Amino acid sequence: MQKFEKLTGLVAPLDRANVDTDAIIPKQYLKSIKRTGFGPSLFDAWRYLDPGEPGIDHSKRRINPAFILNQARYRGAQILLARDNFGCGSSREHAPWALMDYGFRVIVAPSYADIFYNNSFKNGLLPIVLKADAVDRLFKETEATAGYSLTIDLAAQTVTTASGAEFKFDIDGFRKHCLLNGLDDIELTLQHVAEIRAYEQRRRQQAPWLFADKAGA
Repeated sequence: MQKFEKLTGLVAPLDRANVDTDAIIPKQYLKSIKRTGFGPSLFDAWRYLDPGEPGIDHSKRRINPAFILNQARYRGAQILLARDNFGCGSSREHAPWALMDYGFRVIVAPSYADIFYNNSFKNGLLPIVLKADAVDRLFKETEATAGYSLTIDLAAQTVTTASGAEFKFDIDGFRKHCLLNGLDDIELTLQHVAEIRAYEQRRRQQAPWLFADKAGA
């Protein structure tokens, strides 16, 4: 998993509450488990004027010019500003995969659905919770200022505007450690390879019949 330490990035404002996971990545795209290639299908029903299917050439689809991510000023955004209960609906790890494949590393919102919130951390996406009035202020500033950016400092747990206004956010210590060091569940397990091998060797000595060659049994 990619480490997250500090990021200064362009902000895109998605001014909708209760954005569910089917809006983030529609069900027809859930057949793949590769974690990549979902970016062009992010917010599919809002982003395009025609229906999408797996394997379609997205470059030939009709773009919805009214959708925020299709506006030139937000192209290349790495921080998504959102409203309450972002990521609600069905459990699908594809939602953070699609957001990250598009290029987002951070989401800032007043609240999230629990499963989406947990899945984001496990995949290297940082979901920041700020109070509603702070999020309101960031929406107003983003919409009023072309090229609006924020600096996210995970170690300091701060969100800082270009003008120097700073907002503190809370994060669980273990999740913070994992993001700072780029550790997903597999990489956490691999930190204990020596102990795992030592345990297996002890078990071979204590219960050799568990490791008998099945072909010769």
